[in-house]
Amino acid sequence: MLPRILIVDDENDFIELLQYKLRDHGYDLIVANDGIHALSQARQMKPNLILLDILLPDLDGLSVCEILRRQPNTKKIPVIFMSALTGDITKRTAAMHAEDFFTKPLDMNRLEKRIAEILHITAALN
Repeated sequence: MLPRILIVDDENDFIELLQYKLRDHGYDLIVANDGIHALSQARQMKPNLILLDILLPDLDGLSVCEILRRQPNTKKIPVIFMSALTGDITKRTAAMHAEDFFTKPLDMNRLEKRIAEILHITAALN
């Protein structure tokens, strides 16, 4: 079974870029454009990793992550935050709930390596 990644962002162009870059790595990619849909997709599709924007309509990414961490069936899903927000408070808050934080525009090579590392570690633990 291919590792499944949930991409959560409200910018379709950005999602398409991520899909283009990650598809060649053999991942099963699913998408959500807002926080509510992200929660639903995470519960139903059980991704191996979530790429999560912080600034989302209806429910921000930090809140999405906090909700996921409180639920038994989603609390262990690794999360990588992606955001144009660069403040220390944002980064520290994100670091408390997620495996990593990437500032937009993303360094795609670094992101691809980090995704592979996290998926390798979680696969070894399961």
